[in-house]
Amino acid sequence: MKKGLGKGLDALFGGYTDTVPDQELKDKDISQVDIMDIDPNPNQPRKTFDQEKIDDLARSIKDHGLVQPIALVRKGDRYTIVAGERRWRAARKAGLKTVPALVMDLTEKEVLEIALVENLQREDLNPIEEAEGIRSLIDQYKLTQDEVASRLGRSRPAIANSLRLLRLDKKLQAYLIDGKLTPGHGRALLAISDEKARQKVAKTIIEKDLNVRDTERLIKKLSTPAKQTQRKTKEIPLHLAEIELNLEEALGTRVQIKPGKKKSIIEIEYYNDDDLERIIERLQ
Repeated sequence: MKKGLGKGLDALFGGYTDTVPDQELKDKDISQVDIMDIDPNPNQPRKTFDQEKIDDLARSIKDHGLVQPIALVRKGDRYTIVAGERRWRAARKAGLKTVPALVMDLTEKEVLEIALVENLQREDLNPIEEAEGIRSLIDQYKLTQDEVASRLGRSRPAIANSLRLLRLDKKLQAYLIDGKLTPGHGRALLAISDEKARQKVAKTIIEKDLNVRDTERLIKKLSTPAKQTQRKTKEIPLHLAEIELNLEEALGTRVQIKPGKKKSIIEIEYYNDDDLERIIERLQ
């Protein structure tokens, strides 16, 4: 098994990735396999498939045939897909009886690696599917993060950051799967230890369409207690933290809201007379 798969699947597929295979190689290595003898990979990292894209591909296959082969491994008298499940699904929908296939001699670990890399290269995985695929490599085959990074052509910090997303609860993971939150939002939310508070902030991010930088600033404010008395501190409420954030953006300086029982205070910082005049102009 060649390492550094992230550099390209050509090293393993002999050129059968996103280009039409060379005719000489095609005649030598590609065979037609009965489509009913092929099973999807149960360890396929990608769990969801865009039906609209499959329909579009099926129409193309009806018109032009399936040019790019599917990679398979033999399992007894049947075959399991290594790469190309979407093409296989579309070929079935198009009514093909056989498909061009490259049958490979691979271990289970190599099958998982290739399936993961193929999806990563095509950006077909959502952040949670990617993290779960990486976790499978580590748990099932006792690989270190450095070893996984080497095989996938990623940096070790990128692998670690991906795995961190699995610490989020299922509801927040669903937001990442649906694209409502980005991995950057997810990692920022991990700074909040309380699960309910984390979900509340996540809803605010979605409703306010906050970017990652604004999210980090909001979380920082929520984690900084506001002084209520000399002995007692209290976290600032979420709606006040949002107002602080909006005021800071409008005024271009640090703003603090200090709620109290009888009176509350808004503090606006300035650093010299010119800065004060600038803030006053904005307030006017």
